[in-house]
Amino acid sequence: MSVTASLPPHACVQRVTAALAAAGHPHAPQMLDSSARTAQEAADALGIVVGQIAKSIIFKRKSDGAAVLVITSGDRRVDEKKVSALVGAIGRADADFVKSATGFTIGGVAPVGHTSAPVTLIDRELLRFDEIWAAAGHPHAVFRLRPQDLARLTGAPVEDVVQAPAA
Repeated sequence: MSVTASLPPHACVQRVTAALAAAGHPHAPQMLDSSARTAQEAADALGIVVGQIAKSIIFKRKSDGAAVLVITSGDRRVDEKKVSALVGAIGRADADFVKSATGFTIGGVAPVGHTSAPVTLIDRELLRFDEIWAAAGHPHAVFRLRPQDLARLTGAPVEDVVQAPAA
């Protein structure tokens, strides 16, 4: 893993850091030398398998325009029908919606520290791992946690929200 201290603290990373500290989480965000904008980039930078990346996908609920955050394993694809069955019909969210609804840009959406609390679901596939990593508010920032920590940090349920893996 290549961690740098040369990047100045970003306001979004500071928001995530504060949320983690307030929750008593033992691992602060780390800044990587390279981008972790995609799950594969993050896994490569950290020297882990892509499934250990807790990627945050934002959707827009059609009934009320609420942000819906699905935190899923980096090697899985969200099944929008399963998510819709749990929270109501959803649609894709563009970059402007993601930024205005969460305070984060795509590639840095963290599971905590949102400017407005989203409706959140956690992918049960993350439970395959003892340790996972999530974005921390910036495309170069990540933090370490256990899958069980996600439910504690977000208050969200763990659900089946992904497509079946290709055989």
